[in-house]
Amino acid sequence: MFVPEQAPTGISGLDDVLAGGLARGRVFLLEGSPGTGKTTIAMQFLLQGAELGERVLYITLSETDNELRTSAASHGWSLDKVDVYELVPPESLLDEDQQQSLLYSSDLELGETTKRIFEAFERVQPTRVVLDSLSEIRLLAQSSLRYRRQVLALKHYFARQQATVVLLDDLTTDTQDKTVHSVAHGVIRLDELSPDYGPERRRLRVIKYRGRRFRGGYHDIAIETGGVKVFPRLVSAEYRSRYESEVLSSSSAELNALLGGGVERGSSVLILGPAGTGKSILTMTFVANAISRGEKAAMFVFDEELGLLIDRAKGLGIDLQAMVDQKLLLLQQVDAAELTPGEFSERVRTCVEVNGARTVVIDSLNGYQASMPGESALVLHMHELLQFLNRQGATTFLTVAQHGLVGDMRSPVDVTYLADTVILLRYFEAVGRVRRAISVVKKRTGPHENTIREYKIDHRGVTLGDPLVNFQGVLRGVPALVGNSADLLEMED
Repeated sequence: MFVPEQAPTGISGLDDVLAGGLARGRVFLLEGSPGTGKTTIAMQFLLQGAELGERVLYITLSETDNELRTSAASHGWSLDKVDVYELVPPESLLDEDQQQSLLYSSDLELGETTKRIFEAFERVQPTRVVLDSLSEIRLLAQSSLRYRRQVLALKHYFARQQATVVLLDDLTTDTQDKTVHSVAHGVIRLDELSPDYGPERRRLRVIKYRGRRFRGGYHDIAIETGGVKVFPRLVSAEYRSRYESEVLSSSSAELNALLGGGVERGSSVLILGPAGTGKSILTMTFVANAISRGEKAAMFVFDEELGLLIDRAKGLGIDLQAMVDQKLLLLQQVDAAELTPGEFSERVRTCVEVNGARTVVIDSLNGYQASMPGESALVLHMHELLQFLNRQGATTFLTVAQHGLVGDMRSPVDVTYLADTVILLRYFEAVGRVRRAISVVKKRTGPHENTIREYKIDHRGVTLGDPLVNFQGVLRGVPALVGNSADLLEMED
């Protein structure tokens, strides 16, 4: 089957969504309300063509030439290689004394507009064209029938010229009119969401693309200085790699015993516990072990300021800053209010595929959830992200802060079934002291110790004791002694 040559858009994420770019010699519709990024994407599409040595033309009915060039300059672009044609009504049609009485002025304006579009094309002979915007033509046409005929006329004309055309529609007139949807070869829709807190969020969806298996669904986008960035929805099934399966042990013999020897490469570990039980410290222990093996690691921190985290880790004998300076650790602060889920997935994917990280820490899912529209979306995102990391041979550590301190603990979202291993941290009270307990309640990849061990956090990091065999009710927070009370004081020495 013949597949037309692709015209890359110049936006890597968008080309990925479109399976290569826009088919040459076809007409595409880019629609969205004002402010969603249509003009910026259109300019990137033309600038990419100009960089490839093509003739490109921007026909504007809604913005002036000066406005377009100012907008381009804000991104650091120059439109010197882009022919910009500013289409304005003829002066005679703006003069009240020259208005026609026997013919509707819209008849003359629509015909004159079409004529000028064709004249501009004949003059430049471009291979890429942007027409901004269809709303103006729809207003001139006044009826759906005339509008459809006009769009068809434009499509057939450009098709004969073998030009790749992007029609912009700002949806400010009749949003229910799907005329161009049936005429265009492909339709891309841009949306803008306004959360209760934080900046607006934008997303993209390919509604239609004839003869092409594109990446469906919504994809997060961001408008930054330098243009639009598209973050394709992560599909873990597309990323498979071969890696050697092995058990990764820690520097603690007691922790290794609890985990049945260690953590398997390419698996995910969920650490549950109330605030202050040492979830972040435990993940840093695994990071230090990974780097000591000569591997690279990445930490994405949602809840704690990096400076405080580095100082706290140094007091426990873990020098995160030295790891960062040696480029062995990628340490990133993540602002859930500013970062979209798609952009976060892209960051994680980059740190694994480009930077070669073999251990990934997400601390915590509570902060990650804040960037999500809902719990169901969080579970779906985490499923794809964990599957991707597992298939890349990366070991992932996730933390979740549970509500409460002792007694009945509740998690903000249940993702325990997604993780391969679940480590449970608890406070418990004994002999007038608050103590900490650790246990492994799930491990898919092999056997594990079913005991509960007490642990301490000090300058040596996390230190585990022997199993608490003489007590019951530790996980509930109030243990009952079934042995000698002296056993409670053993770790005080």
